Amino acid sequence: MTAFVFPGQGAQFVGMGKELYNNYPQAKTMFETANDILVFSITDKMFFGTDADLKETNITQPAIFLHSVISCKMMGEETVPQMVAGHSLGEFSALVVAGALSFEDGLRLVSQRANAMQKACVQNPSGMAVVIGFDDDKAKAICETIDEVVAPANYNCPGQLAISGTFKGLEIAGEALKAAGAKRVLMLNVGGAFHSPLMLPAQEELALAIEKTDFQTPFCPVYQNYTALPETNPEIIKKNLIQQLTAPVLWTKTVQNMIFDGASCFVEFGPGEVLQGLIRKIAAEVAVRGER
Repeated sequence: MTAFVFPGQGAQFVGMGKELYNNYPQAKTMFETANDILVFSITDKMFFGTDADLKETNITQPAIFLHSVISCKMMGEETVPQMVAGHSLGEFSALVVAGALSFEDGLRLVSQRANAMQKACVQNPSGMAVVIGFDDDKAKAICETIDEVVAPANYNCPGQLAISGTFKGLEIAGEALKAAGAKRVLMLNVGGAFHSPLMLPAQEELALAIEKTDFQTPFCPVYQNYTALPETNPEIIKKNLIQQLTAPVLWTKTVQNMIFDGASCFVEFGPGEVLQGLIRKIAAEVAVRGER
């Protein structure tokens, strides 16, 4: 079975999408539609902007969404997924490709999500760090002992966990994790503590937008970040999507479940191949364990 997967923030680069725009009339139309919906030229930022431009959350998220969805659409009808999933922001791309959301509604929600998260970042200065070479459960337990907001945010693959929190919380957690045996704890170049309680103001704002948006039954299961389980019920999809902003991304469990449910080929759409590396590590562990 073929699974389509879509990345979140971090894979962006200047020039992304320009080849699609120049070579495919349908892609050009979709990009121009995006410019109209966003009421600014996202294509200028993507094709000719700076690295600093693309690191702004309200630019990064719609840019990656557009690249992911449009590159997938340009594949045509030959390859159809039996299941889809997206990492964080990528879940919106997955929902559009699976037919649960229209392209236009998906972009509007991504833009509203990005703007809400940008405001939450300004309101609560914070960040993220990646923990390398350490047990996830032990890392979570250490975070829970710290008298600051700091918590697991992205369970990316065995031996790689992202944590979110206040800068002080991340500093304290980093020292504690390294003292406990973590190989490395590295700060990430992101705008705030995504997938943590500090995103609650953004979650409340996004919830209103999601509730007003029309979701359809997807033509294949969407494995969602909040539960790591396949879903096709539009109302449950909406509830899980709202919870996603303050809950950790269960990417390791998501990929494990997709493999156990029959996924044998993962095709990544979006800038870069970040997810492919994570999936290889997860698949290797599944092969060793051989059970759910």
